[in-house]
Amino acid sequence: MLGHIESYDADCQTGVIKAKDQFYEFHIEQWQSDAPPKSGDDVDFDFEDDKVTEVSLVGAYLMESQPVKSRIVAGLLGISLGAVGLHRIYLGFYTIGIVQILVTLATGGYGVMWGFIEGVLILTGHIFKDAKGRHLK
Repeated sequence: MLGHIESYDADCQTGVIKAKDQFYEFHIEQWQSDAPPKSGDDVDFDFEDDKVTEVSLVGAYLMESQPVKSRIVAGLLGISLGAVGLHRIYLGFYTIGIVQILVTLATGGYGVMWGFIEGVLILTGHIFKDAKGRHLK
């Protein structure tokens, strides 16, 4: 059955999995993955006789995510077209990109500074992840 870890207490070595609006308790002895369990992880688990028997991580959590977006492209978009939030849209932050367009329109163009500063921050490594949490190339 698929679910996600609602909570995990490392001291007690127990956790709670939520699946289909039901809650299931597990102990570290049922954990099958090398990485330790943590809240929010998606898991696949077996449930027999009112007890969780095996718990393991699901797919995407097994490997470190690979960089997809370029830091240089994002930074240059921020410096040159930051007023319209194009760098944020490129990185997958669509809502912030739209807000940047609105701020630029509402302030008569002063929103340009917001995008320019973020472009510099991206190029200097202070903003280093896209909307999915992957590091920039």
